[in-house]
Amino acid sequence: MNGQTREQLRAIHAYQCVRAVPPGIRADYKPRVHGLGASVLRDGLAAALTFLEREKKADERAPLETNAAMRLLSDLAKSLEKAPIPELKRRLATMSLPDAVRELKLEEYMLATRETLRLVVWFRRAVQATFKDSEQTRAQ
Repeated sequence: MNGQTREQLRAIHAYQCVRAVPPGIRADYKPRVHGLGASVLRDGLAAALTFLEREKKADERAPLETNAAMRLLSDLAKSLEKAPIPELKRRLATMSLPDAVRELKLEEYMLATRETLRLVVWFRRAVQATFKDSEQTRAQ
């Protein structure tokens, strides 16, 4: 055992992901992170991820470094791979995150939703602590 709680591991991973976001997409990444939790609560996890997926597909040729929706989906997938949800881990090995979530049974779907909401809290905190004010105001 490494002595760190799951909450600490979520925080560490979220900060690592957010620090790695290229400056060119930070203004786009921030509102997506800030809106994700509300979208999950309002519409459900599958719908919130589908919205990001649709945004990703609008500019699918763009590399990960220039597409904020694509970057956020990738960051969430990496984070959820570490979650204690075996069925989700198994599906993420061969599917995209939105597809994997849509295939989950109710119990795993609920666990994935809770885990995503916990992750979003840390992603929001990381964005607020990491992105400079000038980057934040450009998105508004």
